[in-house]
Amino acid sequence: MNEINHYLMRLYDGTTAHQESIDIEKLTEVLGDFPQVEPREYGFTEELVDCGLYLRHRVFFSSVEGMKVPMYILTPKTNSSGQEVPAVLALHGHGYGSREMVGLFPNGSNRTFPTIHNDLAVQLVKKGMKVFVPEIIGFGDRKLEEDREKENSCYTLATHLLMAGKTLAGLRTYEARGALDYIKDVDQQDCVGVIGFSGGGLIATLTSILDDRIQATVLSGFPSTFKGSILASEHCIDNYIPGLLNLTEMPQLIGLIAPKALFIEAGEDDPVFPSKHTKLAIEKIEAIYQRKNKEYAFQHEIFQGGHEVSGDTSLEWLRNHLI
Repeated sequence: MNEINHYLMRLYDGTTAHQESIDIEKLTEVLGDFPQVEPREYGFTEELVDCGLYLRHRVFFSSVEGMKVPMYILTPKTNSSGQEVPAVLALHGHGYGSREMVGLFPNGSNRTFPTIHNDLAVQLVKKGMKVFVPEIIGFGDRKLEEDREKENSCYTLATHLLMAGKTLAGLRTYEARGALDYIKDVDQQDCVGVIGFSGGGLIATLTSILDDRIQATVLSGFPSTFKGSILASEHCIDNYIPGLLNLTEMPQLIGLIAPKALFIEAGEDDPVFPSKHTKLAIEKIEAIYQRKNKEYAFQHEIFQGGHEVSGDTSLEWLRNHLI
């Protein structure tokens, strides 16, 4: 270990040593400011498709500077409980976008085998939840024109935003809250669950912290420590938020979700967000919930698997917290 390694160690220790409480206003500052869109514009982009047990269609809502965010909506056909169908905002991670969550290939044709997203939206709707899956900027239909043959547009988007004092995480969180506006204005639901996988877990975390409309949160393949994940190996630039480590480490950031209900799931063999550090994060988050006398609101599962969605326990847990 040379002097540069020691410098980085001292830099990390210096930013985290003084953290006692987290100022939400400072958190929103490091994410960057995005102007409110008033009123939001909504519309349809794809006709209703009968998928057997559920219906699927695609809508859009307006974002900053006239941009439009496509969003799949999956609606269960039957509601045997007689209660209001719970709404869930599902946020994908790296891959080919919202189609990956709803069981489609990038070209929109039906896919017959799972990916690491494990057809999460389809799992949710089959459990009786209405699922909203926005196309996160930088993926799928929302890549830059010059990146059509690339996996994503994260690098160019992030660097342009950073140079303007904004962040890609901030823009994605802003748009996730726009999806909540759609759910409230069009679907007329105020209490919503959110689930995010991998990079979608960061957006789900920030959305749950900043928006009271989120009632319960599931984080899959994401919770860890910054030190043990994005500072330990090369990750996509969309994970990095300048100044965030001066405010908080990841467990304390996730702890801001408390006292809302929270479920964390992670694969034992996840190479992207290693479970060793996930377990350390879980201990710290558990302590935060205990200090708030809300330990019953936090649950977690380390399952046998890698960097992938499980859903074996978390999805039923989510449904139970929304009905």
